Amino acid sequence: MRSIWIKRSLWTLGLGLAIAGIVWFAWPQPIPVDIALVTKGPMQVTVDDEAKTSVREIYTVSAPVSGKVLRTSRDAGDRVIAGETIVAVMQPVIPDFHDASTHAEYVAAVESAKASEKYAQAEVRRITAALEFSRKELKRAQALARTDTIAVRSLDMAKFDVETNEAALASTRAQLDVRRGELARAEARLLDPSSAPAQETPSCCIQIRSPVAGRVLKILQESETIVQAGAPLIEIGDPQDLEVVAELLSTDAVQIKVGSSVLIDGWGGPPVQGQVNRVDPAGFVKISALGIEEQRVRTWIDFTDPPERWSQLGHDYRVIVHVSIWQGDAVLMAPSGAFFRKGNDWAVFAIRDGRARSVLVTLGQRNNQIAQILSGLSEGDKVVLHPSDRITEGVAVAQREVNG
Repeated sequence: MRSIWIKRSLWTLGLGLAIAGIVWFAWPQPIPVDIALVTKGPMQVTVDDEAKTSVREIYTVSAPVSGKVLRTSRDAGDRVIAGETIVAVMQPVIPDFHDASTHAEYVAAVESAKASEKYAQAEVRRITAALEFSRKELKRAQALARTDTIAVRSLDMAKFDVETNEAALASTRAQLDVRRGELARAEARLLDPSSAPAQETPSCCIQIRSPVAGRVLKILQESETIVQAGAPLIEIGDPQDLEVVAELLSTDAVQIKVGSSVLIDGWGGPPVQGQVNRVDPAGFVKISALGIEEQRVRTWIDFTDPPERWSQLGHDYRVIVHVSIWQGDAVLMAPSGAFFRKGNDWAVFAIRDGRARSVLVTLGQRNNQIAQILSGLSEGDKVVLHPSDRITEGVAVAQREVNG
């Protein structure tokens, strides 16, 4: 009997263990999730974007006349002195080559100018002869007038002839000078590079000096070439007089005020502080990397930290700016990843007694990481981060274990 009782007991125990195992495996296990706390503390909302540094006052030295600019001996970073340092040297350009048709036209123009010059010379000789004759007539008239042999009108006519011929001679000589200038201009057109005189003396050149003291920022025209008047040659400025220029979306720029604090980082050095100095009143269209037209507004930012903290920055360096548009001290907040849309409202999965409970919340200010909670949760509440489709109302959840 005893053995039978023992066998029945063992069988009953095994059956109970099997049933317990089946129940344990069939019972739903808590879903591992990432959990965050609702906390109170300081919060700041910023507009973040790429920007670049820029020297505040950039002087672009341009060619004062058309000509040949020689290869510069300056390098970017060289120090220059106002009114002393030569930053560019220019020479007159040599004549251009011209085709046979143009050459024939220029030859004809030269021959025409020579003929005009000869005609003007002949006119000068004719008027000179007429003047000499009128002067002799005046002398005879004056001699006869002293003896009252001729009328006063005849003497006046002799004087008039002299003055008229003198004026005509002056006019004709001026015409001769004009014809000679036309001839010289026509002959100059016939010059070609092979017959142009070599420009070797320093007096043939224009030396362009730096208008301000500072350093060379950029060489815009390094090699020898022909440039037109006004062509930019070199940029000069003070690398220590830096500011930051950010091209922000117009929807962000309207929230920014002059004097707003700015955190500047992403340039390879420690974060530095800045302040908004100016927001341009007009925007412009910029094509993004994805080919989308965006309305952008330039925002100018001054450094507020001492130069020692950002002295390694230079002109046109890339930085990241974080412009403050709102901040609070004791703000009830939670990570942005905990919130999701439920109809037209925001909601979270709050953890109550080990289970996920859907709670509607009202949000205030938000940034890339956290959001302000105006109602629905209290400090110390636990919420599920990045809830998946497995998280439903009332499901059991547990803190996810992090390995390593």
